[in-house]
Amino acid sequence: MAVVVRIKAPGGADNLQLEEVDLPEPGPGEVRLRQCAIGVNFIDIYQRSGLYPLPNGIPGVEGAGIVAAKGPDVTGLSIGDRVAYAGAPVGAYASERNLPAWRAVPLPSSVSEASAASTLLKGITAEMLLSRIYPVGIGTTLLVHSAAGGLGLVLTRLARLRGATIIGTVGSDAKAELARAAGVHHLIVGRDADFVTAVRRLTDGRGVDVAYDGIGGGTLARTLDCVRPFGTVASIGQSGGPIPSITVEEIGPRRSLSLARPSVMAHVNDVDDYRRDAQAVLSALSAGKLVGDGTAYPLDQAIQAHVDLESGRSRGALILVP
Repeated sequence: MAVVVRIKAPGGADNLQLEEVDLPEPGPGEVRLRQCAIGVNFIDIYQRSGLYPLPNGIPGVEGAGIVAAKGPDVTGLSIGDRVAYAGAPVGAYASERNLPAWRAVPLPSSVSEASAASTLLKGITAEMLLSRIYPVGIGTTLLVHSAAGGLGLVLTRLARLRGATIIGTVGSDAKAELARAAGVHHLIVGRDADFVTAVRRLTDGRGVDVAYDGIGGGTLARTLDCVRPFGTVASIGQSGGPIPSITVEEIGPRRSLSLARPSVMAHVNDVDDYRRDAQAVLSALSAGKLVGDGTAYPLDQAIQAHVDLESGRSRGALILVP
């Protein structure tokens, strides 16, 4: 029997409930994973709220653990291998699960399951944003909202390795300390801070080259004013409210901006993109260039993990431990 967390109905965190289920044997091309750690992400909250409906009602898109069984035709993996994964099929909130074998990426010996589960999807997202959405390198100036969040910290560390200058927004002095340790050069502190004026001051009126907004709500419209002409705004979430309608005239020609609304779930559905970026993230973890830090909750405290993440009380990444 496996223990899973299922959404009994779309809505608040208290709609998560524990269940025991029988798992079928792994089918062709599948492995069974005994999970050691499960990543908690904002996409899980969107799934729980009903924004992204789930066929089986079990949220979660990343985890790490040990191969416990494998189906026919699976090669390259052995029983007992330590692996991590990110992406579809959704259903990571479980003590055990079946998974397409191609999703399972072997873990380096120096990378723990907890580190991988707290970082893999966020790292792949950051790789997508820093390469595919806008090529970040030496001389690039970027704005990261929620710089002390799980994605914000990973994005900052990887952008810093590329030689970029990072401006970050955070909600409190405590979160500012965390973001500063990750490598943010300039911090704008306070939920109600005038970050548009601050960004303009920090860039001598020019604006940043690229801005990453996972807050949505009223923040996205103001973020457009932080970016230089012919720069890029990446809308990557809506933790602060639904994404507002934006007309073409708000993007250009006056601002001459590119607006991206990328999906990491679509990105990782390409096998080559997925394997390349997953290996890059795990290599960075192994080399100490990324820090796989996360606050751990028992699987049966998934409700509390969601409450803490959704309220903004959490700092850094969150994981569930079966």
